[in-house]
Amino acid sequence: MLTLKKNEKYSVEITGMTHEGQGVGRINNFTVFVEGAITGEKVETLIIKLNKTYAVGKLLNIIESSPSRRKPFCEVYKRCGGCNLQHLHYEEQLKFKTNLVEENIKRIGKIQDVHIHPTIGMDNHLNYRNKAQYPVGSGDSGINVGFYATRSHNIIDHPVCHIQSEVSDKVKSIVKKFILDHKISIYDEKSEKGLLRHIMTRVGFKTGEVMVVLVINGSDLPHKDQLIYRLQSTLENVKSIILNINTQNSNVILGSKNKVIYGSETIIDTIGQFKFHISPLSFFQVNPLQTQVLYQKALDYAGLTGNEIVFDLYCGIGTITLFLSQKAKKVYGVEIVEDAVHDARKNAQLNHIENVEFMTGGAEKVIPEVYAKGIMADVVVVDPPRKGCDEVLLKTLIQMQPHRIVYVSCNPSTLARDLKYLEENDFKTSEIQPVDMFPHTAHVECVVGIHRKNCL
Repeated sequence: MLTLKKNEKYSVEITGMTHEGQGVGRINNFTVFVEGAITGEKVETLIIKLNKTYAVGKLLNIIESSPSRRKPFCEVYKRCGGCNLQHLHYEEQLKFKTNLVEENIKRIGKIQDVHIHPTIGMDNHLNYRNKAQYPVGSGDSGINVGFYATRSHNIIDHPVCHIQSEVSDKVKSIVKKFILDHKISIYDEKSEKGLLRHIMTRVGFKTGEVMVVLVINGSDLPHKDQLIYRLQSTLENVKSIILNINTQNSNVILGSKNKVIYGSETIIDTIGQFKFHISPLSFFQVNPLQTQVLYQKALDYAGLTGNEIVFDLYCGIGTITLFLSQKAKKVYGVEIVEDAVHDARKNAQLNHIENVEFMTGGAEKVIPEVYAKGIMADVVVVDPPRKGCDEVLLKTLIQMQPHRIVYVSCNPSTLARDLKYLEENDFKTSEIQPVDMFPHTAHVECVVGIHRKNCL
């Protein structure tokens, strides 16, 4: 019987792919994960990690290639931790994501009889991101500004990222030259010394407005007037330049304090008919074209007639809230980030929407309090972070018994867990629509229609 050894080469047939897009095969019933391998391929791999129950292999050579394979469009694809599905044809990426949702719903959710639609993709699946966050660090060859390598804090410096807005790449280039010209100190994670930590950009895809945020370990930026001049004179529509103060020894990118050094504290972009103020700390979907698809599907699943009270939980800056307001009697938005709630109220005013109300706090805390006061929803929309909904919140919704729940999810596994809990407590999952918000990555967003079992 063949015993696997670290740093040895093996041939392996790939029979599946993990939720992160790694190829999976077996050597004498021993599971091997191979980054960059595709289902149906036979590959040569070097074992680089060996545990009792599995091994991790490095892809050395493709012995038999899958027809789903294509040449990656990025030169640093293998080193960067971003677009790890570039080697798959786009239609195959969509199938992978649909299958990922199906597997989680069946395996974790134990739900067999729900209609899961094919993943909705994009016609143009490059340059789709309206937000970029570039870590800044010192390397052997000087200053590095780019993205982290897979599972590390090593920064891959490359002039172009094909999924980011072209404006973001230009901002990165301008700021990097400014750093070098003025010898701006770079933050070091180990010593906690140095000034500049990250460069963040936000770009309004419909309005063209640009925000530049420099995350600093301090209170001010030397020569900031020179940076303002360079950005203004080189780029059109720079509306906001902000210093974000983050002096904490943490992996959290943004601090809580912002200092506007040019223009306004927000930029404006539109989704559908609505305009939105976007601040540095606001949650705003990074793919505006697919966001409209996602939110329209959420509105469809809500099944509103104009008479319903609706809760929009984890509402961010009120994007889904305003979409729901078109067909609801009243919408209550709940969000834990105070800056986002401030923006949500401004967005309601900006769009002349009067049938909405926003509350600050965690949904798991606010909703039980609201329910205790006798305020109940006919329809509830939840759009939680990757960890899913808090059980306290789900228990309150079960007690409240809304007619319908619409669940917007960015994590199929926690979605499946929460759907299982709801299914065990008088609710039924009607249908699931995956949407490709993040082409060339293994991430997938879903919109789920859920109804009370005795309320079809």
